Amino acid sequence: SGTDEHGLKIQQAAAAAGTSPAELCERVSGLFRQALSQAGVAYTDFTRTSEPRHQRAVRHFWGALRDGGVLYKGSYEGWYCTPEESFLPESQLAEGTDAQGRPCKVSLETGHEVHWTKEENYMFRLSAFRDPLQNWLRDNPRAIFPEPFYQCVLRWLDEDLPDLSVSRERNRLQWGIPVPSDPTQTIYVWVDALVNYLSVVGYPESHGAWWPAVHHVVGKDILKFHALYWPALLLAAGLEPPERILVHSHWTVRGQKMSKSLGNVVDPGVCMGQYGVDGFRYFLLRQGVPERDCDYYDEKVVKLVNSELADALGGLLNRSTAPSINPSNTYPCFSEPCFPKVLDSREARGTGRACAEDYRLVAAVASLPVQVDTYFEGFQIYKALECIAQCVRQTNGFFQRHRPWKLDRRDAVEQLWLDTILHVTLECLRVYGTLLQPVVPHVADKLLSRLAVGPGERHLSGLTFLARYDGKPCPFEGRQLGPDTGILFHRLGKLETMKKRKQEAQVPDKQL
Repeated sequence: SGTDEHGLKIQQAAAAAGTSPAELCERVSGLFRQALSQAGVAYTDFTRTSEPRHQRAVRHFWGALRDGGVLYKGSYEGWYCTPEESFLPESQLAEGTDAQGRPCKVSLETGHEVHWTKEENYMFRLSAFRDPLQNWLRDNPRAIFPEPFYQCVLRWLDEDLPDLSVSRERNRLQWGIPVPSDPTQTIYVWVDALVNYLSVVGYPESHGAWWPAVHHVVGKDILKFHALYWPALLLAAGLEPPERILVHSHWTVRGQKMSKSLGNVVDPGVCMGQYGVDGFRYFLLRQGVPERDCDYYDEKVVKLVNSELADALGGLLNRSTAPSINPSNTYPCFSEPCFPKVLDSREARGTGRACAEDYRLVAAVASLPVQVDTYFEGFQIYKALECIAQCVRQTNGFFQRHRPWKLDRRDAVEQLWLDTILHVTLECLRVYGTLLQPVVPHVADKLLSRLAVGPGERHLSGLTFLARYDGKPCPFEGRQLGPDTGILFHRLGKLETMKKRKQEAQVPDKQL
């Protein structure tokens, strides 16, 4: 992770705040690190484009472009959008009004004002890379995912591909990396920023250990920079494009785009205080669909998190470990006669206490780890969580269907069936807890600790479900359960109370 820190908008924001760009970036990058820590997001490196290691990499990359003969000095003019740090064609502009109410041109996508700019810059021969880019994409149909964004880039390659301005006049933009051997020019912020993918893996010396087997995760609004300009720049510098570019859409709020002027910007720090870190993470990953914008509002978060985390998952753990139903506080034994193995669930009738629906549950949970792993690898986390939620619902149905609280523990046959019901339920919960670790780490840890699953027993590799059903030993059977960890996830309260808490948590100085 990290922060892109150069550019005209940073320079202007610092001037408006009466501080230096370096001081502004130090403060803002600190806020990003703080937000990642608060959200439980770990990273191997936090890179800043103002760091010496990055600036060295950018200078070397510029040299590779220069030596490759793809740069030339030329006059460039067009509509420049400072907040987006890019020139926009007429087709992406609309009529608008500035802060004083005067007519002006604005970006069609963002509404930001644009200004006509004419400069002498270094230009990159982007037009020479149409065929190499088309060949790259046709040879690698999964290079850009989801599919609609892949098709979008292919369409761009069929349109005009004008050469790209890759520097700005130094007298207009001082906050950036000077062009090597030409102190009158500053390297264009996007060229500078994109190279951080290389600098963080040791470019220009040791990047080969990683590159090009890397995946970029980007927002759809910066797709052109990552899927068109960046691969072309890499090819020009003698490097391969990244293995995959994973693209995500945006969150709207009650159908509207987030905007400071509308006052509907969602503060993630406030939301984590409101719903808990795990609650907020679960909602975003459960509801976030990469290929289309998704809508956010408080009532939706409360309904989903209460239903799936607090009630379905938390209720199941609470009921299956309650002292009244499991007085010995152990991982009960599984009885093969009660739940005999069958090749076809229709053969189950009359051979044991389990019914066809129970066998369907076992089959669903047994296939769940591979299914979830496949969806995670395919950047479809929402589908993985839907599969888990469906299995949790099935497990609740299994528990409710057989009413273990009605069974007579004094009857040896009933005791075997009661223990088997609990064993199957706890095995299901163990699988769910293991699979949910990347999404809701605190909830998953609490669940697995209650089931006495040790740190070395929580990996996806080697995750086996209901070993005793296949006649194999189960290392958890007969084990003492962990201490009661209390409610797994507290239900979220009434919205009025939460909104009040949200208002109290608002810090006026948070707007940047």
